[in-house]
Amino acid sequence: MRYLKKWILVLVGSSLLFHAKEKEVGLIPTSFSRVYTNHPTEKIEPQLQTYGKSVALIDGNSGRILYEKNGRQELPMASTTKIMTCMLILEEYDLEKMITVSAQAEKQPKVKLQIRQGEKYCVKDLLYPLMLESDNDVAVALAEGCAGSVDCFVKKMNQKAKELGCIHTHFVTPNGLDATGHYTTAEDLCKIAAYALKNSRFQSIITTQKYSFHEQNTNRSFCVSNKNAFLEMFPGAVGVKTGFTNRAGYCFAGAVKQGNSLFVSATLAAGWPPNKSYKWSDTKQLMTYGIHHFTPMMLYSKFVLPKKRRVWKNRYITVKTKSYHPTLLMDGSELQEVYIEWEKINGAVKKGQEIGKVYYFIDKKIWVIKPIMAAEDAEKKSNNRFIDFKIWR
Repeated sequence: MRYLKKWILVLVGSSLLFHAKEKEVGLIPTSFSRVYTNHPTEKIEPQLQTYGKSVALIDGNSGRILYEKNGRQELPMASTTKIMTCMLILEEYDLEKMITVSAQAEKQPKVKLQIRQGEKYCVKDLLYPLMLESDNDVAVALAEGCAGSVDCFVKKMNQKAKELGCIHTHFVTPNGLDATGHYTTAEDLCKIAAYALKNSRFQSIITTQKYSFHEQNTNRSFCVSNKNAFLEMFPGAVGVKTGFTNRAGYCFAGAVKQGNSLFVSATLAAGWPPNKSYKWSDTKQLMTYGIHHFTPMMLYSKFVLPKKRRVWKNRYITVKTKSYHPTLLMDGSELQEVYIEWEKINGAVKKGQEIGKVYYFIDKKIWVIKPIMAAEDAEKKSNNRFIDFKIWR
């Protein structure tokens, strides 16, 4: 027993020393076990000359940020706001509903469709002038007609932004006209656009070249055309939305599909008149950089999760974790590491119970955490037999 106590003291002392060093240099916690690391090549630093005050490029499938410059700077976003307006209507409201235009909607400033108070339109028809021509009167008519008022609709917009993790975004209007407290960031705008692009109806709307419809009472007809010039500028371009106000400057959220990869970009405050082309320059640079330097890969494809875990002295159980989809990685130059942290188990284990976590790191930053679950039940055997034997002795 004397030697056992001495051994325990040595272990505790070593543990305290290690934790002190860990805190000092910011190492991985000792409860983590590293199970995989790669050997990256020299990293390529991007040399982009962008005009936007806030600029970002993300992997539209995984959400990973591939490039950013002041990516979290809060700025007004003009009509790129309408991405959220359209997406929210597609998800939460009846597209076949007939809505009546209010005086408030009619008097919105240009750009506008010139809808008139008292006219009736089908919701699905108005989504096309909203996204193809960026009509401000249409945005207000949709917000009022779907949610009852602009305030109620904007509240829904902010709730959705919060759900998407866009903590640096706040909406005041459904059309993006300048208003105090109406802002986003390039990173948040990329997230919103990437989410919207998962909706096939949204994709169909923003890539439509022309759309015709009519007012329900007078049969007044309209034909709107797509004003997003980027669709013809870059191979694989699929959107998304332009914007401009005096306060916001030129803004653009773009998207390009290359095979199974989706690149989503955003540039905010990319110049003012006459520099209308700056937003296109920024977007083409971002997309070219992403396509040339990033490849879709299965994260840590060489890492294999242990098939079993010891839960007690002589008891092993089968374990599993959720699959992970490919993400865009810079060719061989990014450090990839995998760590496992096991939960302490004292009693019975149920199938599906979380018994640990897998931490995936890219360049020393946690990218994703996946639970490790028991794939079977396990009952802990009683020690009563051993206790009875000791008492009998």
